Amino acid sequence: MEAVSDRNTARTMCAEISISGKVLEIMNRKLWVVLMGLCSVLGLVLLTACSKKSNEETSSAPSNTMAPAAPAATPIDPATAASITGTVSFAGAAPKMAKIDMSQDPACKGVNMAESVVDDGGKLANVFVYVKSGLGDRTFDVPKDPVTIEQNGCKYHPHVLGVIAGQTIRIVNSDPTTHNIHPTPADNREWNESQPPQAAAIEKTFAREEIMLPVKCNQHPWMRMFVNVVKTPFYAVTGPDGKFEIKGLPPGDYTIAFVQEKLGTQEQKVTLAAKDSKTVDASFKSE
Repeated sequence: MEAVSDRNTARTMCAEISISGKVLEIMNRKLWVVLMGLCSVLGLVLLTACSKKSNEETSSAPSNTMAPAAPAATPIDPATAASITGTVSFAGAAPKMAKIDMSQDPACKGVNMAESVVDDGGKLANVFVYVKSGLGDRTFDVPKDPVTIEQNGCKYHPHVLGVIAGQTIRIVNSDPTTHNIHPTPADNREWNESQPPQAAAIEKTFAREEIMLPVKCNQHPWMRMFVNVVKTPFYAVTGPDGKFEIKGLPPGDYTIAFVQEKLGTQEQKVTLAAKDSKTVDASFKSE
């Protein structure tokens, strides 16, 4: 009898344990569901708060963010403005200008001569002359009018160009053939653009000062010119007679630089008084 009683007791305990296990399992499931629900609610609250903060920051930011205005140009009193004139010469026997063979493109007609050194009776053309220093922190307006580079006779006109940083350069193709304009700067953005005959002018700017920036044509390897990007309007390029003129300078002490693509750079100091007019000549020779 005692054995039977013990078996009944054991069955009862097992049944109770089984029921308790099921109850615990159900409770655990309910707890897991509750915890997941709490996490979802918490995530939704955080997302709403972040979204609200982002919207507040966006709405508080200015709607039209403008680039800082360029500093106003420093005025120069025209009553005291001075000028520099001069002539750049070539000492010794100048190299002969070589004729360029353009036969690779039948559309390139006419006579084309190398322009690396252009000497006419001892006078040197295509020398870039500019005020290198002496203007301090003066600022100058960027001209609204563009300067033009023309491709005509499979040749760049002019061979040497001066431009103020930010000024528009307008490139025109007057030839019956496609050109490919490719500046290769050291301090500015490089670009490479094709221009078919009668295409619209290409307009570009250079943002940084750079002297003797080379420009070539990928279609015609003999085509080459130089753009000089400066910060002031005080520059010039010598003509076939070697002459130049720089006007409108305020009185002061200046360094004038003369740059030639093959012959290098020279510098000279000059002091200008009010209404002064001085002559500053330079002479280059073959190395």
